[in-house]
Amino acid sequence: MSGERERQSAYAASGVDIDAQERGLAKVKELARATATSGVLSELGLFGGLFRPTLEGLDEPVLVASADGVGTKLAVARMAGDFSTVGRDLVNHCVNDILVQGARPLFFLDYVGAGKLEPEQLVELVRGVADGCRENGCALLGGETAEMPGFYQPGDYELVGFVVGLVDRAKVLDGRAVRAGDVLLGLPSAGLHTNGYTLARRVFFETMELGLRDRIPGDPEKRRVGEWLLAPHLSYLRPLEALLAHPGLHALAHITGGGLTDNLPRVLPKGLEAEVRFGSWEIPAPFRVLQSEGDVELEEMFRVFNMGIGMVAIVDPAHLAGVSKQLVAAGQRAHVIGLVREGDGGVIYDLGLTEPDGD
Repeated sequence: MSGERERQSAYAASGVDIDAQERGLAKVKELARATATSGVLSELGLFGGLFRPTLEGLDEPVLVASADGVGTKLAVARMAGDFSTVGRDLVNHCVNDILVQGARPLFFLDYVGAGKLEPEQLVELVRGVADGCRENGCALLGGETAEMPGFYQPGDYELVGFVVGLVDRAKVLDGRAVRAGDVLLGLPSAGLHTNGYTLARRVFFETMELGLRDRIPGDPEKRRVGEWLLAPHLSYLRPLEALLAHPGLHALAHITGGGLTDNLPRVLPKGLEAEVRFGSWEIPAPFRVLQSEGDVELEEMFRVFNMGIGMVAIVDPAHLAGVSKQLVAAGQRAHVIGLVREGDGGVIYDLGLTEPDGD
């Protein structure tokens, strides 16, 4: 036993404190336990998580999986000393990624890496993950923490998530139903969500020399820089869940890295393209500040940022009124931002409309 303690002390002297990790993990297990659904068959801490899905009512069940991270939004969280929301960002991002294929989430796994894992910060990160899991009705089934001094820089954290969901094969949304004339319904975002932070940080903090508590110039809502940058990535599961079986819903596109420009084509069949009508929704003022102060071309803005649209539903025009009514009933705003037309693929921006003046 004394030899074991010596080895652990030597490990701690090298920068990895197993005892400190265990203190944090004890609380993490409590947080994960609070997310358990009826399918969970195991406690956190086993070599693998056990889950038994309910397959009733599914003729041909299909598992849908996705992995993602929150990028350099973590750098803003570190600046603010607030890691409470990035876990929710992570879950919502991953859930949206499988939602666009018609899947509902079953369980989630996370990875937290750092040069030094502070128990309090680990718990804060995972608490956000657990909150996101509960809000989306999925279980935090397991995860991994890695303390790697010399690999991660001091104070740096990496947060990655993995989600698995379920959909009946006949109800998979893959874009095959999309036709010319379909309408693009844009669902508003809450800010940057989890993409474009490297450019946004450069513009706000270096070019404009703003601090987290400074108000964003020209923003009619008078939001502070930190408030806007840390606004949680929205989950669209609840407002869209009832629409997944609607005959008028032909496809969904999650507007993340690559913006509308790169994400809409992912759900368009060959021979079709999307026409997005500039001016059909109010682009939030902070995006305009980033464009003007960062000297960013409009084309690049639409490829780096979501520009105020976090999800696009592609809808049969004959069902537009019904779909819109369901979204309103679910408390979800939406804008008609364009249409699908015959073409060579990609996204065409119709700049013919007058830009909104913000009044």
